[in-house]
Parts: sequence; C-alpha cells; structure tokens
Amino acid sequence: MIKIQNVSKRFGDYEAIKSVSLSVNHGEIYGVIGASGAGKSTLLRLMNLLESPDHGEVIVNDDSLTRLKGRRIREARQSIAMIFQQYNLLGNKTVYDNVGVPLELSKVPRQEREDRVMESLQFVGLDHFKDQYPAQLSGGQKQRVAIARALVNQPKVLLCDEPTSSLDPNTTAEILTVLKRINENFGVTIVIVSHEMEVIKSICERVTVMANGEVYETVEIEPAGIQKIDRSAQGFVERLTHGGDHHA
Repeated sequence: MIKIQNVSKRFGDYEAIKSVSLSVNHGEIYGVIGASGAGKSTLLRLMNLLESPDHGEVIVNDDSLTRLKGRRIREARQSIAMIFQQYNLLGNKTVYDNVGVPLELSKVPRQEREDRVMESLQFVGLDHFKDQYPAQLSGGQKQRVAIARALVNQPKVLLCDEPTSSLDPNTTAEILTVLKRINENFGVTIVIVSHEMEVIKSICERVTVMANGEVYETVEIEPAGIQKIDRSAQGFVERLTHGGDHHA
C-alpha cells in the first residue's frame, strides 16, 4: 500500500531523513518509533507529501505521489487521511462542521455530506456532540472528532502522528480502540508514529525503529492488545502503594 524508496529530506544543513526505504502492506497497522529527532514525524509527512522529498520516490496505492502534479496529486491525497497530536480543529466551527470540512472542499453534495458526517460521528461515538464546539470537549473527544474528520473521505490510508501523546492512559486506550475498529471494519491501512512503546506494542504488527534519520531496524511483533487502566480513586491508591498497573 505504501512504498518509500531511497527517500531523503533536508532542512537547510540538517538532514532529517537519510535515504530511507520501507514498505507498508495493505490493511496492516504499522508503527514507527524512535527518540525525539529520529525523523519519525518527517517520515510520516513524506508519505502524503506534506513534506516533499529531496530525493527518492513515494508510492501510495500504486500512485507515485512524487511524480504527480496539481489536480492528480490532490485526488491521490484524498485517499490518505491524517490525524495529529494537537487535533487541528477549527475553534469557531461546531463538531459537525469540523468533520464536514473535507467534504465541503471536495464539493460533495449537501445531503451526501450530511449522511457521511453523521455516519463518521456515530462511528466514533460523538453524534450527540455535533452542535458543540472544540473548547467544550475533552482531549479524547477532540481526537475522536479529528478521527471522524479523517474518516469522512473514506480513506484507504490513515497516518497518525503521535495521536495519543496528549492523552491519559485510559483515553489513549479509547483512541487506540477506535483506530483498531477502523482497521478491522473498513480495511484501512494505518501508520502510527509514536515515542510511546506501549502504544506501538498494543496494536502494531510491524514496527520500524528510527534513529538519526535512518531505519535502524524493522521488526514483526504480536500486538499485545489494548489495556484499560483502573482509574477509580481506589485504583490510584493501589497503584501508589503496591506499584504496577491494575487493568480493568
């Protein structure tokens, strides 16, 4: 589904990505992990050409994005959605209108737009919040709105840049559960960039470890599963006094 071939990216004198090659299979959940400055997020942004590579080729769904221009690349990008650590929601628009933005830009007819927005909101469990504004939502709810917005264009690929870094462990588990359902229900290929080992180990099947802008190694793993933590007052007391996490 995604092929990166000998891709390099430089910012001034700094070489962020150094001749990286990797491939992501159709329908898998693929992880990219590494320390800060390893090149993880830059690599992810190269997958949909938010950053243009200086050298190499990016192929998504058999389209060579690096060779496309203008309208062709805009069309190819519609099949690639992305969510970010900071949600990137529009504060002056309701939840409903935020989710509908991609369809407005694509000039989707109003009735179809309404149906697809509500389907996406129902999928992430926020249909009852459609008239609220981002400032009225928790961090986890904001990320679910961002996921619903990513889903409305019915993407084939979902790129996730540190999607749970701002969230507590239980909310992280909720977001990862939504991502797993997207993968299972719609066959969407998912790439998750994170510095959190537990996030990567919970749902990824293959993981690339990045270091200094290069692929250090790619490993196959058995996903450990998503674990919710008991966050009752008694749960906090037990973890403080006995150590370890009590999972619900």
